[in-house]
Amino acid sequence: QVQLVESGGGLVHPGGSLRLSCLASGFTFSMYAMSWYRQAPGKERELVAAISHIGGNTDYASSVKGRFTISRDNAKNTAYLQMNTLKPEDTAVYYCRVVGLGSWGQGTQVTVSS
Repeated sequence: QVQLVESGGGLVHPGGSLRLSCLASGFTFSMYAMSWYRQAPGKERELVAAISHIGGNTDYASSVKGRFTISRDNAKNTAYLQMNTLKPEDTAVYYCRVVGLGSWGQGTQVTVSS
């Protein structure tokens, strides 16, 4: 069964950085594109970034482009989201997702506040 474990969230000040990790198991990680979503309180879950199966192509929501970088290490079955120049509006629970398979992890909370 697909299992995804997100980690790396926390409380940071505006302008700070965090790196989120998504440890995947239960499938052949290198065969699938990965994505990151986020959900703020009272809002729908939204796609933040996606990366192709070997990492050659990436895509970002306009709100994070230039600040966030999605990457992956197929040898470690892990996807990452490097988050720089964080803003209060980035506050949300962040989830990773396997493109084409599904199954959410528990998410990791990111709070950006002064």
